[in-house]
Amino acid sequence: MCRILHVQEPRPDVLVHVGENLRRLRRAAELSQAALAAASGVSRRTIINLEAGEANISLSGLDKLADALGATFVDLVTPPSAPTSRIDATAWTGRHPDSRAVLLGSTPARSEAQLWTWSLAPGDRYDAEPDPDGWHEMVYVTRGRLLIERDEGPARVAEGDYAIYSSAQRYAYVNDAETTTTFVRNVIS
Repeated sequence: MCRILHVQEPRPDVLVHVGENLRRLRRAAELSQAALAAASGVSRRTIINLEAGEANISLSGLDKLADALGATFVDLVTPPSAPTSRIDATAWTGRHPDSRAVLLGSTPARSEAQLWTWSLAPGDRYDAEPDPDGWHEMVYVTRGRLLIERDEGPARVAEGDYAIYSSAQRYAYVNDAETTTTFVRNVIS
């Protein structure tokens, strides 16, 4: 799930458990920070700072770390004892206070499925990086309208409508309307 984590103060609560979980999972895998950096493509400095609770990282970076550890994104961001069916953690905030993404929950799929709620204030956007082949998204607009800019061409999704597409391409969510747009997003891998 390659997404850019755009962080403004305060930092999203999805990062609260990353440092502890990353250290625990890395040690369980018997990997040094340098070995994890080599396996994940995430810099050793970022791993050191994440474990110290002093760094932000893109959501795609968390996916890379999880993959290198044989874990899931949800394994990295939730308290070890929490049920994954109800996570309710803010993972992204935009420039405007009404723009945010909340990871609601997750359930197993081939690898993982995630349920999110999003809101985008007028004029705000979220730019994503391509996911691995085989990943998909399902987006359902609950209020307003959403423009999804994709490599394969744009999709305009009106209130009450949805789009399903491969997320193994560059894409962006754009609110070019005059009111806040809200939508539900499922990520399936």
